[in-house]
Amino acid sequence: MNIHEYQGKELLKSAGVPVLNGVHCTSVEDALAAYDSLNSKVVAVKSQIHAGGRGKGTLYHPETGDEVMQGGVKIAFSRDEVETYSANILGNRLVTIQTGDEGKIVSNLYVESGCAIAHEYYLALLVDRDDKSVLIMASTEGGMDIEDVAHNTPELIHKINVDPNAGLLGFQKRDLGMALGLSGAALKSFFKALGSMYDMFVTNDCAMVEINPLVLTEDEEIVALDAKISFDENAEFRHKEWSEVRDLSEEEDVEIRAKETGLSYVKLDGEIGCLVNGAGLAMATMDVIKLYGGSPANFLDVGGGADEEQVKTAFSIILEDSNVKGILVNIFGGIMRCDIIARGVIDATKSLGLTVPLVVRLAGTNVEEGKAILAASNLDIHPANDLAEGAQKIVALIGGGE
Repeated sequence: MNIHEYQGKELLKSAGVPVLNGVHCTSVEDALAAYDSLNSKVVAVKSQIHAGGRGKGTLYHPETGDEVMQGGVKIAFSRDEVETYSANILGNRLVTIQTGDEGKIVSNLYVESGCAIAHEYYLALLVDRDDKSVLIMASTEGGMDIEDVAHNTPELIHKINVDPNAGLLGFQKRDLGMALGLSGAALKSFFKALGSMYDMFVTNDCAMVEINPLVLTEDEEIVALDAKISFDENAEFRHKEWSEVRDLSEEEDVEIRAKETGLSYVKLDGEIGCLVNGAGLAMATMDVIKLYGGSPANFLDVGGGADEEQVKTAFSIILEDSNVKGILVNIFGGIMRCDIIARGVIDATKSLGLTVPLVVRLAGTNVEEGKAILAASNLDIHPANDLAEGAQKIVALIGGGE
């Protein structure tokens, strides 16, 4: 679950991490009032979307498609510039390297005070699942694409792994700060800010905290000038406050509906819809589709206890994707019964008027009953005995493969 920069800044500030004064705005009038209240000669006018690369993005008119302005983050030196930039950003479609060509409509702004910057750094905290630790990455090359730094000058990215049982230790903070070339008051400020950020990361069950740039001011203070924060949704049960900061307009409608129905769905760019029970099996199904020359259109896990209605909903969600040319159902019945899945498939096929090829592979509990139900339906359903056969069939039926 992602949140906006302005929400991330509030979280950082409450944790004791230095941030600049800023105001969340939803209109040009709000932006002008924010400029007046900040009492800063220079302000940053920042579009708020759940994607990176805002500063290098392009704004387009949502109806005409005409280019409005280059850059979704602008530095304003006057009230008039704040008015111009906010008017050009709000309500328009921002396309960045992370949004794809469709972009995102900007409905929120963040107007933030300026500061005298001595140097820009990169800092990120992530979950390292392989090492079962919190990975902290830092670089002197802040304010630019970290992917380029990692590719061209990987030696400039410094990493430490923090054992969650021991926590972030003093020598780790000091060593990382010194690796960035910090000393004296600047190192002390980094030491404190990093400790506060780590505590916030753990307390709030974050999946990622990325600050690009983290800046050193001319007063030798470390300040978070950006904030990209995401939470681990597996911990949602103990964070009721997340519902207050979730911006559903930034999420896919079908993903929201799937979540409400108890389904796990993520839209992808391929042509073969996948309906599977179990996250691991769903990942394996997508891999095997790719192995045989196909491309999965989604990740969809119906879980272990789906009923016929959920199966029907899953089909309808898959078919809302206009790129889908065929569907592969791959069910291993444990708690899930294959006969229930079979009835759900038949009901969905009839009620939705399914026109794309459908391959169904069933195994496990009540598998023979499930296969018999499908065979007796007289519908154009192609059975498969295993995953490899199922993947090969659906790829061939849509005319794909090598």
